[in-house]
Amino acid sequence: MAKLRTAYFCQNCGAQYSQWMGQCKSCGEWNTLVEEVVEKPSNRSLPSARSKQHVINIIEVETSEEPRIKTPSEELNRVLGGGIVLGSVTLIGGEPGIGKSTLLLQLALKMKKKIFYVSGEESASQIKMRADRLTEIQNPNCFLFTETSLEKILQEAKKLDPDFIIIDSIQTLQSQLIESSPGTVSQIRECSNEIIKYAKENNTPVFLVGHITKDGQIAGPKVLEHMVDVVLNFDGDRNHLFRLLRANKNRFGSTAEIGIYEMVSQGLKEIKNPSEILITKKSEELSGNSVAVTLEGNRPMLLEIQALVSTAVYGTPQRSSTGFDSKRLNMLLAVLEKRAGFQLGAKDVFLNITGGIKTDDPALDLAVVASILSSNEDIAVSEHYCFAGEIGLSGEIRPIAQAEQRITEAEKLGYEKIFISNLNKLPKKKFGIKIEEVSKIEDFHERLF
Repeated sequence: MAKLRTAYFCQNCGAQYSQWMGQCKSCGEWNTLVEEVVEKPSNRSLPSARSKQHVINIIEVETSEEPRIKTPSEELNRVLGGGIVLGSVTLIGGEPGIGKSTLLLQLALKMKKKIFYVSGEESASQIKMRADRLTEIQNPNCFLFTETSLEKILQEAKKLDPDFIIIDSIQTLQSQLIESSPGTVSQIRECSNEIIKYAKENNTPVFLVGHITKDGQIAGPKVLEHMVDVVLNFDGDRNHLFRLLRANKNRFGSTAEIGIYEMVSQGLKEIKNPSEILITKKSEELSGNSVAVTLEGNRPMLLEIQALVSTAVYGTPQRSSTGFDSKRLNMLLAVLEKRAGFQLGAKDVFLNITGGIKTDDPALDLAVVASILSSNEDIAVSEHYCFAGEIGLSGEIRPIAQAEQRITEAEKLGYEKIFISNLNKLPKKKFGIKIEEVSKIEDFHERLF
């Protein structure tokens, strides 16, 4: 066996030190350094002179489309950029109980491929019980292996020669070459290295489940996210049914796409048209409600914005927002007070995006302002109006990206009027929805009420 040596690793960021110290110099955290035994190779062989690789001009490089495996989930295909690339390694992280294992188990049961499902957290009977609940039709080529030893997992994978591997989770694996507990920085680094090596050599796609820290980051060294090909984030409010799948990194496609699922008793159900579900049908019009036309990647979506403006009971007024950036809310309130003359400094303002959705699209500004003004004056905004526009610090309505797609989506869902910036360059074709172009906050307020 190779000679071993001791090193100290930060459990927060993965930085390595030769001796213990109280504070990690890399991330600034205290008491996170843990002693671990790592392998030190006794001899390093130089690369062979007969290597087939050689220097090549970039113009001479021939490109080809990466072959992809289409999954039964259209939402997952969209986020991945069209399907799973052969030999790729995908890391999916999210809160406990959000549905990571459910998503991958559904994928394993519905795909007509030979699947090797490795679990270090559940027994085979637990997985089978969940599989029975998720779907009636099950994949006869789905093989379970409840093991945490990396060497045994790779040995079984070579025997089985699967088309697809799922490992739940990377933090539970342990290599015999490293004398430390599972989940430590050195174990995660070693195990992920071997798995990626196997995936590339055998051209087998691998899905890794990753735990996250209390800060929402994937636990373990940051180098893990650099090493894999795709990093997916599965999030959502546990009090709501909707789950959002986003790509934080994708070597084979865009990172702007989003997949939307609904958690039901039979597992995760794909949402084909989220706008119809996120907008609630009301029997009567209420003040403080408006509809925003947002864009997630290339996907237009309508969201309901709710605002409540009331006189502050205590000395300092409260500013609270759910699903929307609180700093941006403060900026919009300052613009309304300074540029448009609305006295909101002594009032509490509460803002909510329904459905537990979180978004940072600046085009929501106009709908947020419409909801605030509606609640402040206690006048309902028509349920046939929708909004898309960014607001600048001088009170101007700024143009938005892909305005035509937003207008088309609003028209498709039956809205009669959309408020946008007059600076947007729209095509000359006629839309079935009235387009109200506004330039300033004052102008917007007059046309709205």
